[in-house]
Amino acid sequence: MDLLTNLALGFSVAFTIENLFYALFGALLGTLIGVLPGLGPVATIAMLLPSIYALDATPALIMLAGIYYGAQYGGSTTAILINVPGESSSVVTAIDGYQMARQGRAGKALAAAGLGSFFAGTIGTMIVAGFAPPLTELAFKFGPAEYFSLMVLGLIGAVVLASGSLVKAIAMIILGLLLGQINTDVISGVPRYSFDIPELTDGISFVAIAMGVFGFGEIIANLGQPASQREVFTKDVKGLWPTKEDFRMAAPAVLRGTALGSILGVLPGGGALLSSFAAYTLEKKLAGPSGRFGKGDIRGVAGPESANNAGAQTSFIPMLTLGIPPNAVMALMVGAMTIKGIQPGPQVMTSNPELFWGLIASMWVGNLMLIILNLPLIGIWIKLLTVPYRFLFPAILSFCCIGLYTLNNNNFDVFMGAMFGVIGYVFYKLKCEPAPLLLGFILGPMMEENLRRALLLSRGDWSAFVTRPLSAALLAASVALIVIVMLPAIRSKREEAFQEEG
Repeated sequence: MDLLTNLALGFSVAFTIENLFYALFGALLGTLIGVLPGLGPVATIAMLLPSIYALDATPALIMLAGIYYGAQYGGSTTAILINVPGESSSVVTAIDGYQMARQGRAGKALAAAGLGSFFAGTIGTMIVAGFAPPLTELAFKFGPAEYFSLMVLGLIGAVVLASGSLVKAIAMIILGLLLGQINTDVISGVPRYSFDIPELTDGISFVAIAMGVFGFGEIIANLGQPASQREVFTKDVKGLWPTKEDFRMAAPAVLRGTALGSILGVLPGGGALLSSFAAYTLEKKLAGPSGRFGKGDIRGVAGPESANNAGAQTSFIPMLTLGIPPNAVMALMVGAMTIKGIQPGPQVMTSNPELFWGLIASMWVGNLMLIILNLPLIGIWIKLLTVPYRFLFPAILSFCCIGLYTLNNNNFDVFMGAMFGVIGYVFYKLKCEPAPLLLGFILGPMMEENLRRALLLSRGDWSAFVTRPLSAALLAASVALIVIVMLPAIRSKREEAFQEEG
């Protein structure tokens, strides 16, 4: 009964004219940010923080939240249409979504992504409303050892995710981990592997790697094709709406992705990103040899898109109830609350119930706005398919370069993107999937930080990773996954599946 009373309070706050306007503005701006490669929600929210001084706390946070989950919607659009993930959580969406676009099924891919995101967002909002207090208890049980073990499991999952050679997949993860070491040491504060280049002391930009390997690399590969094969898109667009068969295949993937994202979103360390990778891995494993993953399987779009949206919603739980930001966007949200004189933490529920429940209700309102806005826009996005490639690739390059430059207002990021474009083309020729490299790059620094914290707390005792039950269970799952993948029967089936895909 308390829940219904609280939700009634939340919707009464969310449905005021001012808050509806800011929810719509945030959702629209978020979608645009997601569509434009390179300009993510972190940079946008950071740029908009000065503007919230003129706003009350509730509309300010509603607008910033709208930017965040709107970007999850928009990020899938460029991933599907031009193979440039607008958001890091859309990296795996690009694998099958882009292939669907090439087959004339871009409308179906975009509709599956939009509907899956709306369903997941609705469920995620309900979880935030109903289970925020008990779910934070789960986050309390995670110490540095558990986070390290969880990330080990994530990396091993990425090996399973990668099609083709296991050796290549492992090599890509190791390369990602090594690239992640180029930064400033988290404990000593000493720059390492920066080669006295000031820009490298903060590490290589994720956007530069993702845009270079996926965007620039794909463009170079296409320009290397004969003119007759150079068109990225087929102009034979086969309908804008998924068929009954598409719905039948996508619906279970949406449910599984929503469940995974809702759980992983609560945990610090990029819930939306981990969720999308985990959902793709799960769908690929469940499909087995019958799946056409990497060749345009709608489950490879519906599952990850549902997972990243559910993860984006439930990542508000630790921020609102504990004051602990699970990712960079939530850290900025905590900063926004502090600017408005609100102390993030458990007392927000009692001292600012209008803000707490109004924000939760506005999430559902914002998701509804996004689906109403985005489904009619599918036809407009499909118009991109009719643009000849000789006009399209300079435009993509220009947008990418503008996005890279605006990261730090520095040419260095543009040069890094270009360098990784060449590396991406080498990966294309060697038939190496770049997705595991990106996961290794993102998780590497977090793994190292949690490993060193765990060892500091245990005074150098490595047994802490196996004596803590939750950590031991996650490591056991990692070992089990390795054993299963290495079994001769499983390995031969895996190779058969990828041969059929080829």
